[in-house]
Amino acid sequence: MALRFEHRPTETDARLVDRVWRTTSDAEATMTSVARTCCHLIVTRTPGRLLVSLRGPETRATTAPVPPDAEFLGIRLTLGAVFRPHPATSIVDSHVSFPVTHSGQVVIGGTEWETPTYENVEQFVRRLRDAGLLVPSRLAGAELDRHRSTRTHQRHHRAVTGLSQTAVAQIDRANAAATMLRDGLDWRTVVDTLGYFDQAHLAHALRRFVGHTAGGLGTADEPTMSFLYKTDPRPGS
Repeated sequence: MALRFEHRPTETDARLVDRVWRTTSDAEATMTSVARTCCHLIVTRTPGRLLVSLRGPETRATTAPVPPDAEFLGIRLTLGAVFRPHPATSIVDSHVSFPVTHSGQVVIGGTEWETPTYENVEQFVRRLRDAGLLVPSRLAGAELDRHRSTRTHQRHHRAVTGLSQTAVAQIDRANAAATMLRDGLDWRTVVDTLGYFDQAHLAHALRRFVGHTAGGLGTADEPTMSFLYKTDPRPGS
């Protein structure tokens, strides 16, 4: 089974949503869910069933089931954006499911909302923002506050994102490494570009955060993985 992802940026507030993606499955299987730093709102449509969940940051790669004949929509929130009443700190390595009505609406914050599609995500996000359910990240201003100590910055970062600054950097770097390897770059180039000590250091990071080593990426036999993408030309961004 191969999951082919389509993705795009959004025209809404960049402090709220980073990217939107979608894919479909053709058979029941499993996939590797790679570590991630941001929360994702996931809409899963299968014959006769609709599921909506908010997945938190994941600190390691895991194996996830994939139902057959499913359509997936993902809304990747910006790092630090808060989806009330479920802050990232409360769902690290976990998720929360939202009730869905018989008419196909999702209940968030006690209110029924039209379930978003790939085409109308912006409208959905604006409504949540206007209702105070989706709040912009509070990281940017705090990171620029030079009067705060390093320890205070670190505590604030973890309180907002659920992860330490070190964990975010490690996960982002491993995802960038996997993307570079899938693009056909040699592991030596990846090590030199991203600052890994050696091949063993890279392999350890890939196993922990991506679930696979360099040898399995960028080949015809590449395992099925959750969405990986890189939009910034700088490695690790």
